[in-house]
Amino acid sequence: MAIPILRAAMIPHSQPLLHNSICAAGIDETSRRRKRLFLPCSTSSSSELNPAIRSEVSFSVGSCLIPHPDKVDRGGEDALLVSNYNGGVIAVADGVSGWAEEDVDPSLFPRELLANASNFVEDMEVNYDPQILIRKAHAATSSTGSATVIVAMLEKNGILKIANVGDCGLRVIRNGYDTDLLYDMTKQGVLCVISPNFRGVQCSVVFSTSPQEHYFDCPFQLSSERAGQTYLDAAVSNVELIEGDTIVMGSDGLFDNVFDYEIVSTVAAYRNVAEAAKALANLARIHALDSNFDSPYSLEARSKGYDAPLWKKILGMKLTGGKLDDITVIVGQVVSS
Repeated sequence: MAIPILRAAMIPHSQPLLHNSICAAGIDETSRRRKRLFLPCSTSSSSELNPAIRSEVSFSVGSCLIPHPDKVDRGGEDALLVSNYNGGVIAVADGVSGWAEEDVDPSLFPRELLANASNFVEDMEVNYDPQILIRKAHAATSSTGSATVIVAMLEKNGILKIANVGDCGLRVIRNGYDTDLLYDMTKQGVLCVISPNFRGVQCSVVFSTSPQEHYFDCPFQLSSERAGQTYLDAAVSNVELIEGDTIVMGSDGLFDNVFDYEIVSTVAAYRNVAEAAKALANLARIHALDSNFDSPYSLEARSKGYDAPLWKKILGMKLTGGKLDDITVIVGQVVSS
């Protein structure tokens, strides 16, 4: 049975994860889609635009995980994976909190899921395909529970392969677009979010995953139960990256509390990926605790018909506030190998 997520922030825990590693705080679209995105940067050299002659690339990665304040003692219910295999593999899994009502620890399923994923990263049958990696990891997971999950695998030629089940997310941020090119990209349906201090050439979000959900606050999820989703339900995308691109991956604890323009401006303020990940997680925590902040989560809730009690509406008040949750952030920068 799909159990609605109960989400949420606190106690910074950050660590750059290199090599094959899994972290779960305290320990080490409704249909399948496939998209290939080609976005040449107007300021890039010809070698950057031609995969045949450009240098091989890989990820430089930093991460931060902040558990929900009520779950600090057990490290929260998120898990993350970072591997330096090939160009790099990153993943986030968010345990479904509703299982606690069944006396099941919601953290066990996502942790085992990503532990299995780590074991299969180099598997010949996986063949560096994140959707197949999810299939094998899910099949090998015996814990009771469920989780949303996103996996991204970078080829050394710059192709990022993404498979996502649920509402964990990923953004690709790129430097150097001028206004004319941004306009053309927008007409082509590419999401472009500009930071407030945009001055003609600035970094922007050039790719964004879309959350999958059955209904508000009940996302698609891999599960130990038959009623859950499978790897076949994953939203699958291929994105061509260039050196200097930044990848921000996170659980819904990040994206429910931080707008894309805030992600862009925060990433732009830090050269170090570990510092950027920690800054994003801390910003999400601050917003999650602010009852007056009109967060992405509160905006979505109102769009789905949820609102403040009548007496507050009479006083001119509306449903606002961040969303308390476990917050997991991975920041990866594409660097030359």
